[in-house]
Amino acid sequence: MMNNVWIIAQTGNESSQLLGEDISTEEQSNAVTSQDGSNDNTENTDTDKDQKPGLPSWIFLPVIALMIIMLFRAPQKQKQQRKKLEQSLEKNDRVLTIGGIIGTIVEIKDDEITLKVDESNNTKIKLKRSAIGRNMSKD
Repeated sequence: MMNNVWIIAQTGNESSQLLGEDISTEEQSNAVTSQDGSNDNTENTDTDKDQKPGLPSWIFLPVIALMIIMLFRAPQKQKQQRKKLEQSLEKNDRVLTIGGIIGTIVEIKDDEITLKVDESNNTKIKLKRSAIGRNMSKD
């Protein structure tokens, strides 16, 4: 592009004169010449240089990635704890079901557990392994 721009300016009683001055490409795009030939540069480029730059946008990417990882990590951790609880159940463990029933494990078959809930009447109920909320014997 042109580094040297010639501006023809007429002032008051003086005759026309040629002014040669070097201006940068930024000033070339900002310079506006009115009909009477005067240079009318309304934007102040000095204030743009004085402003403090904000945080770069890439700095937020690791923060967002960390938040996403934390969101997906919590349910996985709960699943692992749940699986560990279900596998650790043994006969004679005192357990609390997700429904709030407290009993003692009498028998375990694959996915089915038999709980003894009442000692005096010898009341037993059958539940799925997933219905056990907490093993009170190990806590």
